[in-house]
Amino acid sequence: MSGAGALLPERHPTADFFVCDIFDALPKDDLASMEHPMFSLSTRPDRRILNYAHNGVEITVTPSVKGLATIHDKDILIFCISQLMAAINAGRAVSQVLHLKAHDLLVATNRETSGDGYKRLAQAFERLAGTRITTNMSTGETETTRGFGLIESWEIVRHSRAGRMASVSVKLSDWLFRAVLAKSVLTLNRDYFRLRKPLERRIYELARKHCGRQPEWRISVEVLLKKSGSASPRRVFRKMIRDMIVADHLPDYEMFEEPGDIIRFCRRGQVVEGPDRPALSPTALEQARALAPGWDVYALEADWHSFWASTGRPALRSPDKAFLGYVAKRMAAS
Repeated sequence: MSGAGALLPERHPTADFFVCDIFDALPKDDLASMEHPMFSLSTRPDRRILNYAHNGVEITVTPSVKGLATIHDKDILIFCISQLMAAINAGRAVSQVLHLKAHDLLVATNRETSGDGYKRLAQAFERLAGTRITTNMSTGETETTRGFGLIESWEIVRHSRAGRMASVSVKLSDWLFRAVLAKSVLTLNRDYFRLRKPLERRIYELARKHCGRQPEWRISVEVLLKKSGSASPRRVFRKMIRDMIVADHLPDYEMFEEPGDIIRFCRRGQVVEGPDRPALSPTALEQARALAPGWDVYALEADWHSFWASTGRPALRSPDKAFLGYVAKRMAAS
């Protein structure tokens, strides 16, 4: 991957991650906030009221005196969603209230574990609890038309000897908890936490949401600007997107500019096209979910298509059986 130096370093040794369930639980994000802008991309306190409307979905995001929750604050929600999905996939009972170790959260999201790291974590909790959302978008099969916080509440349950938070209790909003119970989530690349710039994280979310089922995705700069939630003028936003194309360090995806002010996203090394591309039945995808709990079945499908292409695109008597065999081998090796 060219431009890899623009990613943040991996701040913690890999072995450290095994103190935290998130590396048994792949990082996951909820579909609704991946699809629509709900977090500020500013690195300074942002006290604007954000209004967004697109294809019938309306969202108003209102800050507290601490400012809007930021895309980096969202790391906390991703951590919580990941923990809940791991428990659900393992058959364990889940609750809207989570008890988390602050150190594990910082390590799993590639944050610093210094005193400043804990201070910034507390500030992130405050912004998440203070930011209010009013929307008509649904999670699961329930359409929400009332206001709610990104988290309902949080508290430090235990302090370390140095006075920092050691463990914390978080109560998720009804809206977000319903999204988890409905499994309205997608798996993220762990390098998401190494992306430095807020816009890079937001663009990755959009690419991940829209490329999950297809090898490529096209979107106009105008609509991409709208869906990103960026406050930049279009010409400035276009320049930032062009800089991202040149840097080329977005995990999983490549970006291309096309005539007509269009941006095209493609999965890295996994674009398989043509009429001979083997199709899978919905039943096979459901069976793959059972074989690989916690994995993104559409990413597995794309991986399998790439593997099939690399082996000479052989004729398959039963694509479903070939795919399920591939998934079973992946699980055995993981």
